[in-house]
Amino acid sequence: QVQLVESGGGLVQAGGSLRLSCAASGRTFGDYAMGWFRQAPGKERVFVAAISRSGSTSSYTDSVKGRFTIFRDNAKNTVYLQMNSLKPDDTAVYYCVADRVYISIATTPDYWGQGTQVTVSS
Repeated sequence: QVQLVESGGGLVQAGGSLRLSCAASGRTFGDYAMGWFRQAPGKERVFVAAISRSGSTSSYTDSVKGRFTIFRDNAKNTVYLQMNSLKPDDTAVYYCVADRVYISIATTPDYWGQGTQVTVSS
């Protein structure tokens, strides 16, 4: 089992920044690809970003490219999502995810955190 605990959500004005963190435990962190999904009110959970086990490869959904950055620190068993130039449309619950295979828009990761709320006011 992999346990994932997110932190760093909150309320921010449009144009502002937030950094989400996800601390992992239970297995060797470097054996897992990591990612972030989000769920806006009344909508389905959707893929946001992913990063490979080594951190050498990352990918993003089109709507956050150039604004969000995913990175990981394998020594700290933590993955991050740096979110800049936030928009009201980014308002959602953000979920940290993990899987042994690379995560993409087409996958359903094996492990999920409990989520952290991000609210962007206009």
